[in-house]
This record gives sequence, C-alpha cells and structure tokens, in this order.
Amino acid sequence: MVTTPISAARERLLETAERLIYASSIQGTGVDAIVRESGTARKSFYLYFSSKEQLIAEALRRRDERWMTWFEQGTLKSAARPDEQLLGMFDVLREWFVGGDYYGCAFLNAAGEIKTPENEIFKVSRMHKERLLAFIERLCQEAGAEDARSLARQLLILVDGAIAVALVSGEATPADDAKRAAASVVAVMLS
Repeated sequence: MVTTPISAARERLLETAERLIYASSIQGTGVDAIVRESGTARKSFYLYFSSKEQLIAEALRRRDERWMTWFEQGTLKSAARPDEQLLGMFDVLREWFVGGDYYGCAFLNAAGEIKTPENEIFKVSRMHKERLLAFIERLCQEAGAEDARSLARQLLILVDGAIAVALVSGEATPADDAKRAAASVVAVMLS
C-alpha cells in the first residue's frame, strides 16, 4: 500500500495521539500537543477528525487491532494445547510488563478517565474487553470447559487484575501470581 502525503498526516496524528495518551492521559494531552508532536498542520487535524474524541477513539481502535493480534499470537504460541494456552496468556502479559513502555491497559485507563458509557472512547474500551473475553472464551471452549463463559470471565478478571497490579507495583510478578491463580481456576473448571 502506498501512503500519500495526506494519509501520511492522518497516520502520524493517530500514532502520536495513541502514544501520548497512553504515556500520559486523554485529558492531559491536548490537540495542540498531538499536532505539534506529529509534525502535521492543525488544519490536517480538522481535515480528518471532527473532534479530539473522534481522534482518540480511532487511535484506540488501531491499538485494539495491534494489541489483540500480538496477544492472541503470543498466547497461541505459548503452548500446544488450549488448556496450557490459558495459562500461557500470563507469560505473554509478563513480556509486556517488562517491555519498557508499560503504562497499564490503554482501554481500562481510557474508560476510567472518561467514565461515560455513551462516549465513543468508552465504547471502544468496552469493545476491546469484549474481544478479549471472546478470545479467552474460545480457548476455554477448545480446552473443553463445560461453562466456557464463566471460566473466561474469571480469567479476564485475573488478566485485568494482573495488568492493574503490574502498573501500580511497577513489577512483572503480578503475571506470575495471576498465572498461579488461573491454574487453580482452570483445574477446577476443566475437571
């Protein structure tokens, strides 16, 4: 795909918005900073986006695609069997926690900051968690869980808990702790 100068400006705005809000916050990142850091003209922002909310929502959609691809591929490569992959998810999270630019879950951060379910940014955050739950549920089904939905919801709580504790503690060990808890839950639910 060839990127035209016009679409290149849009891409830079999206990439910059994602990077800045992830490292800081939505409220703490103004349009001026996004435009300046992206090296685009302010009129480019208005050409592609009707509001900061639209820009952030689109940047989060892109992050969702990239993050889910990374997480799913890493999880599937972590082990051969679905029951082992359910635990391998936590090894994938550990990799992320020690990656150097970890600021928690962009979607939990955004939803916590926005707090309004009708807001487009909040809706994108909800959609991301629904996709993550669906992926985990699929693994639970493949592992033979009788109540795959319930097991998936429990594991999602452990995933999100590990993400939150790793952010606050600055350590990767919450992934290990969550993996041990997940092993207990999986053993009970698959027996």
